[in-house]
Amino acid sequence: MSTEPSPGERLAAALRRSPIHVDPSLASALPPAERRALIAKFRKAPAPVYVVLVPLVKGGTWTDAEQLATVVHDRLGRDGIFITLDDDSGDLKAREWGGDHRADRAAWAVALDRAMDDAPLAARLSRIADLIVSGTGQQEYDRVSAEIDKRYNARHGTPRPERGGDGGGLALPVGAGAAGVAVAGVAGFLLWRRRRMASVRREGEGLLMPRTVFATANRATEDQLREQASREVIAFGELLDESTVPTSGERTRALMARALDAYQAAGKTLDAARGVPDLAGVLVLLDQGRDALASAQAVAKGRPEIPPVPLCFFNPLHGDATSDLDWRPLGSRKRLSVRTCRPCARAAREKRPPEVLTDTRDGREVPYYEADPSRSVWAETGYGQLRDDLVQRVLRGDNAPR
Repeated sequence: MSTEPSPGERLAAALRRSPIHVDPSLASALPPAERRALIAKFRKAPAPVYVVLVPLVKGGTWTDAEQLATVVHDRLGRDGIFITLDDDSGDLKAREWGGDHRADRAAWAVALDRAMDDAPLAARLSRIADLIVSGTGQQEYDRVSAEIDKRYNARHGTPRPERGGDGGGLALPVGAGAAGVAVAGVAGFLLWRRRRMASVRREGEGLLMPRTVFATANRATEDQLREQASREVIAFGELLDESTVPTSGERTRALMARALDAYQAAGKTLDAARGVPDLAGVLVLLDQGRDALASAQAVAKGRPEIPPVPLCFFNPLHGDATSDLDWRPLGSRKRLSVRTCRPCARAAREKRPPEVLTDTRDGREVPYYEADPSRSVWAETGYGQLRDDLVQRVLRGDNAPR
């Protein structure tokens, strides 16, 4: 009896025939002649390049770029550079296995470059190919980033902030007419780029939690998630053992202490984990610990700390929380300021229920934040978003069975 190949296996089979696969729904965006020209260009790259252009639709076969690239790489069984669409932004994103040719920077440089905003898909892919082949992805990314900073400084007279006090946006005058609309457009443009630049800075830090962890964890069974959490605890422990960060400075000492505390809290949580909510908590604690370790290393080298990015409030297994949300829980008069992944933020704003991580209360399944807070440190702290003492609470035993 034959077994139907999975979507990932079908894409891998297509890439064995040609390094560029385009879904029929997107075929007009990259005609055959342009594909042939790109393939010729990619042959000059220092590593194999695979382009996988398929729709990314929430609830569909492929929901995000990380999931797509990870699955296709696994099914193909070959290392190289994988270029995909970047979720629903329309940008292109590159991930690499088995090397480091700054392909991710090349894709980010094209996404951030104002000159490429209206460029057709073939032109953007061609530009990424040029940067990969020439090995100048990092330099181009630095150049484009400097231009964005320069434009912001010229307009506002101050350095471009990493994040505004209102959740990342820029303060805009109300009732400014056409000028206000123009400024709003610039502000949105700068905010879009600022968030992507923060993401690429995080991706460039080898000490930070790989984002592929969450693409895998969100699809895992409880047993698979437990195995993955165990591997990540071991990996972080090895990073700490190998760390040579000097602790002569007060700030580096504090950051290293935070990293060690988070590691101990993650191990303690894993040992007593009773289900998926606890296993998700292990990954949250490790993510916080890795952020602290990366910041300690940055400070020791005279650089700014790495801006921490929390995980999605509704379900940490969704990965990075890239959207700010003013949200009121059902049945509550209190509004909360939380950060979520984009799909969850979109669902909440459209009055649809986000895909929430669940727990149990009185024998029934409820959103984890509706579990008894006296029995769940995750409900009490929103996995660290509602309180900044999650690690300390875990270490003192707030999540122990009662």
